[in-house]
Amino acid sequence: MTSVSTPQLAIAADLLALLGATTTELRPDDQLEALMLAVAADLPVLLWGEPGIGKTAALTQLAATLDLPLTTVIASVHEPSDFSGLPIVGDDPAEQGVPMAPPEWAVRLVRAGRGLLFLDELSTAPPAVQAALLRLVLERRIGSLTLPPGVRIVAAANPRSSAADGWELSPPLANRFVHLHWVHDHEVVVRGLGGVWPRATLPRLDPGKLTAAVDYARRAVCVLLAARPKLVHQMPTSEARRGGAWASPRSWDMTVRLIAFATAAGSSRDVLSLLIRGTVGDGPGFELLTSLDRMELPDPEALLADPAGTVLPERGDLRQAVLDGVVAAVRARPDRSRWDAAWAVLVRAIETGAPDLVVVPATTLATLRRDDWPVPAAIERLAGVVTVSRRADRAADLVRAGR
Repeated sequence: MTSVSTPQLAIAADLLALLGATTTELRPDDQLEALMLAVAADLPVLLWGEPGIGKTAALTQLAATLDLPLTTVIASVHEPSDFSGLPIVGDDPAEQGVPMAPPEWAVRLVRAGRGLLFLDELSTAPPAVQAALLRLVLERRIGSLTLPPGVRIVAAANPRSSAADGWELSPPLANRFVHLHWVHDHEVVVRGLGGVWPRATLPRLDPGKLTAAVDYARRAVCVLLAARPKLVHQMPTSEARRGGAWASPRSWDMTVRLIAFATAAGSSRDVLSLLIRGTVGDGPGFELLTSLDRMELPDPEALLADPAGTVLPERGDLRQAVLDGVVAAVRARPDRSRWDAAWAVLVRAIETGAPDLVVVPATTLATLRRDDWPVPAAIERLAGVVTVSRRADRAADLVRAGR
């Protein structure tokens, strides 16, 4: 029987090797880039996703890309003492105290000086274990050991609805993580099963942008919080939401770091959105993203000073905000030259974008005219747009009236 089974097992090994032989390709992936940036920023990351979605595979690839040894710890099968340390009585406890012995995996990480610590099944860890993890995640201490700076921490969890004997994360532990919701891309899965998986690459930080990136990040958060002080600390009322991302001074500090890294790396708005909302939550996150958009809008005074050089945002809502700002600037300090310049800006808006966005600003600007100001030639370029818009409004009113 041995002589028959051995060759078959050898053939099976060859077949398994062929199945395991895959290649990789560079492919844009927002959630993977967000993960890489958060890890580069040395912030603990928590990946949320259904079982079998590929969280562990992503972490394995991340460790390989960063050339870091991967240490996996299943949080739910450990006792609190495995993270806080076991007391070891020495020769003279009265003199030397009772040191807390760390687990073997922590000793290995400290000896290596670098590594990726993967805390899996975090949502199935009972409250006592979660409490013991607080010091590890925040202070990077396990027993009497401190993890070196070369160690990064990433955790994974399943939603409570799909976790066996799942628990909600405690608010103190949840507020220490950047929360990323891991979803699958069917095209990536299909190509991967065909033998080609996406390759993770660490975003390249531009050395020339570091100082400006830090200034921008600090200004972005401080501008919002100065205007909206209630956002500084907003613990959700429901237990489920307290186990996710929410705003606190700690998470805002993490947000500053993430904005700086994303800016220095030239990351897209989508990636930045994942990072911000994964740190302070959806509500405060969207407010910050809107504030960022408005920070980047051109100064109305600069547009009035050089209407011919006007460059307006592509997005309709931002373009509308700029045009409204130009009209507001003229209202605040009206004179003929500024009024004429505002009409020139509106003409540029018609030439470079949707004409309907100009209707309201043009109507408002027309009301600011003084009797001794001649009508500028630019108004002729706008007259048709306003007339057509008014006709469309009247037609819509008739339709709504059932005529």
